[in-house]
Amino acid sequence: MKPRFFLLALVPLLTPLAARAEPVADAAFQKTADKFLHEYFLARPLLGVSLGLHEYDGGTPDLSPAALAKAKEQLRDFDGELAGFADRKTLGASAESDFRALQLVVKDELFQFEESREFEKNPMTYAQAFDFNVYLKRDYAPLADRLRFIVKLANAAPTFLARARTNLVDPLPRPKVTLAIDIAKGTAEFLEKDLAPAVSGVQDETLMAEFREAKAKAVAAFNDYATWLEKERLPHADDSFALGEERYRKFLAARDAITLAPEKILEIGLAELKREQGAFATAAKLVAPGKTPIEAMRELQRDHPTADALIPDTRKNLESIRQFLIDHQIITLPSEVRARVEETPTYQRAGSFASMDTPGPFEKRGTEAYYYVTPVESEWSDKEKDEWLGAFNHYTADVVSIHEAYPGHYVQFLHLNASPVSRIAKMFGSYAFVEGWAHYCEQMLVDEGYGGTGLEGAKYRLAQSDEALLRICRLCVSIKMHCHGMTVADATKFFQDNCYYEEKPARQEAMRGTFDPGYLFYTLGKLQLLKLRRDFEKQEGANYSLKKFHDAVCDHGQAPVRLLREALLRDKASWDDTL
Repeated sequence: MKPRFFLLALVPLLTPLAARAEPVADAAFQKTADKFLHEYFLARPLLGVSLGLHEYDGGTPDLSPAALAKAKEQLRDFDGELAGFADRKTLGASAESDFRALQLVVKDELFQFEESREFEKNPMTYAQAFDFNVYLKRDYAPLADRLRFIVKLANAAPTFLARARTNLVDPLPRPKVTLAIDIAKGTAEFLEKDLAPAVSGVQDETLMAEFREAKAKAVAAFNDYATWLEKERLPHADDSFALGEERYRKFLAARDAITLAPEKILEIGLAELKREQGAFATAAKLVAPGKTPIEAMRELQRDHPTADALIPDTRKNLESIRQFLIDHQIITLPSEVRARVEETPTYQRAGSFASMDTPGPFEKRGTEAYYYVTPVESEWSDKEKDEWLGAFNHYTADVVSIHEAYPGHYVQFLHLNASPVSRIAKMFGSYAFVEGWAHYCEQMLVDEGYGGTGLEGAKYRLAQSDEALLRICRLCVSIKMHCHGMTVADATKFFQDNCYYEEKPARQEAMRGTFDPGYLFYTLGKLQLLKLRRDFEKQEGANYSLKKFHDAVCDHGQAPVRLLREALLRDKASWDDTL
């Protein structure tokens, strides 16, 4: 029902190494699971399409009060039904894994209804629910067929956005209202300027006329929604975006099976911040002796490609990173198929720096994977172009490629496709594992010698540490904002002081924390994986290898690390010791 901002649902683990009971209740569980999934994707058709489940093509979200009441009732019913399988000794190994996955998904969805009240208190839920890109980015069917689904979606926009006026309850959190206004205006601009060129290849003039009419209605609806928020809701908005400590604990448990207290996580995060700032300063001294750490980073940013060389350089360097994985036995690469390095499509550039776009696990035709890199725009000033390319300096660009592609998100995708995990396991992904793995890979690969030694090695370490500081600040700010009353202004200053961001990007990061408390999972997931690796190495002894660990982790789907510990570690006493 709700839009998922950063792939927020959960994936179960494979069978733990310990022996499991023979199945006796699998058929009953499967019936419950099938019923849940059918209702789940009927209510979230665009999510189904993104996974490659094209029986949901053309479906539109329904957030009417009646639909929301029905969805909430169904979730409670499923929660009760799943509780009947709590004695998991009656389930076989695969069914038990799926049971734990669905139980977490249902808990997470109920949290959205009952705790964070997404449909009553978050206007962003409505502003970003219509993902028109899902029908554009994959060439899984003739463009004309996909355009018909876009037309249907556009025609549904006015009624859908009108629901917000009924459902949203004052006072709304000011940061979320502000962001929703920006999103709604941005969607209207995308529809007005970028959508038509993306479908210009359709020759059916009747269909194109229908498209133009539907597009105009959708543009007006999104602009009207933005205006309504500005005039009717923003004047009454307040700063009540925080979850509070009790709900934050529930959020961690429902989202990623994390039971560690927020205060303990913050304590770990602040210690990690101090350690990383030291690593940043040490690398900076080697890169630019006599200069401050931030001056050293600015000097590093001047070593960047030209605008014309940005994509070719990224493509070339990506291949060298891939070869490093092979030469140093980092992880198995299940496929020779490469991700295509391309410019980010015009209609996807808003807010995008670089991204990995992999097909859904059930996609049969549009199976290309794209590593998108956003180029400079011709209308930018020379200063703006230079600043943008500076962010793509040769060292940071490689760190980003490690995160997005090798061995980050693209290798995750390859292992998920090749792994024997269940259908349910391929539908959902743990935020902490997905982003924690990619962030872990940045440090791991530099630790393993990528970039060399001496001055070059120090430059790579500085770039990697710069990325790590941002993610650690996200962890600290998430807890401080949602448990300690930190304001957006205070959070902005925290980013400026601790990861050395300028005011504008620091404020963007602070604003993200108001609606995405889960952005703590980048660092939290990374730290969990480092702890799991230490424990796995101790367990395996002489049989341990880094490649063995990485293959074991990625071949278990994208499970929460808490559950991966059960799968990989034989000592039950260590399962809860995630950090």
